[in-house]
Amino acid sequence: MEKKKKIMVVDDERDFLAITKINLEEVGPYEVLAVPNAKDIIAQVHAFKPDLIVLDVLMPGVDGMDACKMLNDDALGRNIPVIILSALDKNVDRLKAYKLGIVDYLTKPIEETDLIAKIEKALKYKG
Repeated sequence: MEKKKKIMVVDDERDFLAITKINLEEVGPYEVLAVPNAKDIIAQVHAFKPDLIVLDVLMPGVDGMDACKMLNDDALGRNIPVIILSALDKNVDRLKAYKLGIVDYLTKPIEETDLIAKIEKALKYKG
């Protein structure tokens, strides 16, 4: 039996979070941790040890860019591939995210099949 890959999805849109968790767990060998904010992202990363993080940019409190910086400053976090999701397709945000080391930047709304394809690609890239 294939070992489940651990995916952490961080998004303040609770409906998106719930649907994405269900869809990912139904489709692939994934164990999904759905997190409604990035406030405690480092503690959650250390507890869950995800293989990949899907991270929304626009969230109250700690946004996705700040969360990426926090991950980069953490010994475990900096080695986890991050896919950014954003409702806004702004080149300045895209550039900033790639400079922070993300593996992909997707604009909402996103089809689940596209998200899954990007996750698979990022997991293969991770090795």
